[in-house]
Amino acid sequence: METRAAFDEVWGHSSGTAARAEFETLARWIAETPAAELHRRQHAAEAAFRQLGITFAVYGEDEAAERIIPFDIVPRIFSASEWRKLERGLEQRVTAINAFLADMYGPRHILRDGVIPADLLLANPQLRPQVAGVRPPHGVYAHICGIDMVRVGADEFYVLEDNARTPSGVSYMLENREAMIRLCPELFELFAVEPVDHYTDLLLSTLQSVTPRAGTEPVCVLLTPGHFNSAFYEHSFLADAMGIELVEAADLEVDDDIVWMRTIQGRVRVDVIYRRIDDEFIDPLLFRPDSMLGVPGLMAAYLAGNVTLANAPGTGIADDKAIYSYMPEIVKYYTGSDAMLPNVQTFRCREPEALRYTLDRLETLVVKLVDGSGGYGMLVGPTASAAEIERFRAALVAEPHRYIAQPTLALSTVPTLTEAGIAPRHVDFRPFCLTGAQGVKIVPGGLTRVALREGSLVVNSSQGGGTKDSLILSDSPRRRQAPVGALRYAG
Repeated sequence: METRAAFDEVWGHSSGTAARAEFETLARWIAETPAAELHRRQHAAEAAFRQLGITFAVYGEDEAAERIIPFDIVPRIFSASEWRKLERGLEQRVTAINAFLADMYGPRHILRDGVIPADLLLANPQLRPQVAGVRPPHGVYAHICGIDMVRVGADEFYVLEDNARTPSGVSYMLENREAMIRLCPELFELFAVEPVDHYTDLLLSTLQSVTPRAGTEPVCVLLTPGHFNSAFYEHSFLADAMGIELVEAADLEVDDDIVWMRTIQGRVRVDVIYRRIDDEFIDPLLFRPDSMLGVPGLMAAYLAGNVTLANAPGTGIADDKAIYSYMPEIVKYYTGSDAMLPNVQTFRCREPEALRYTLDRLETLVVKLVDGSGGYGMLVGPTASAAEIERFRAALVAEPHRYIAQPTLALSTVPTLTEAGIAPRHVDFRPFCLTGAQGVKIVPGGLTRVALREGSLVVNSSQGGGTKDSLILSDSPRRRQAPVGALRYAG
């Protein structure tokens, strides 16, 4: 994949002289809205986020607990036809991910057929042999997936990462939309926008659909590590929006392989746990014995089939970045069709030739830990210092199997409000896919992350990135976005 000038989603390659036909209305709105007015609306949104406690912690920084994710008032827009293409590809991909997980914790046909190297899976630290042979209700392992995507041209979308453990960010998708409805209502008159506010209803119905006890009203809870976790706001937001209990380990107990929630009215049996705790902390009796975050005996209840965990333990093997490099083969193996959404070209540094290629071009590549996340453990060669490059060179030589490398893509840009006015900034996109008894459901939207520094390609919130609303245009006037929530953006 060759390096080239970035594609702008509004202006294409016209350098701001002529908008793409489907974005002329947005370009006019940007041009006709005074910058001072855009700044006023953006500050109103950020004040509301601060008041609501919409925060994101960056581990290792003292002020982390009070940080809000920067919000940009200029939205990103997808046409209806663009979304339909993405939606089909996403459904195919998460279907393959669940089939892959079922196979890996079952008969392992894909290894027998030599589609991917056995050692890549069997030596994977995310593999949980403790759950081998366990089939969760309806065979669903990854109930919630966040698929990170990038765009480099008008019709060129690539999957950058698959997040199948505990993907975050959907609360910002919902809060960003509410802010836009309140602060920029004219946009929802100019455009027929697909709604996203039914996401939490869909999430709850997905959780309820995978209850292990048919014929009863399922009791679902959201298990959080607590308010020190970077995504605690999202945990509380989702539990509140779904009308289910937000619980910590101390709120649950396991008795005779059944999970109970302690309440002031007595014990309540729990059927489905949307857990936002990583595998290794979920049960000190089976994983890390020093963890205080998990529930003793929870895995015994899961293995007995008395409770459903979403996402299931062991889903991490599906978002390992070395496994990601084989996703086109995995999709073809389980669905019988070529992947509709291609991968970014990836070099597996465990392979000698790929390692040599990477070491020779560190200044031009992006290098990632195979089990890294949040922008940590990543080298962006073109903007890295000489010291950073040499540090990664040594790490690659010492443990090449822990890294992959990718070309530095010219991620698409979207007009963004800066102190100096409107300017292009690079973005990525994370739609959220839900899988339950009725198959895959995808709310038409997602989280657009934006690199706020000029020229930066790092969009992660933990690395200083911000977010935008992502408007999916509807070709059905019956599905327009309607106002939601309480008025709280006085401006």
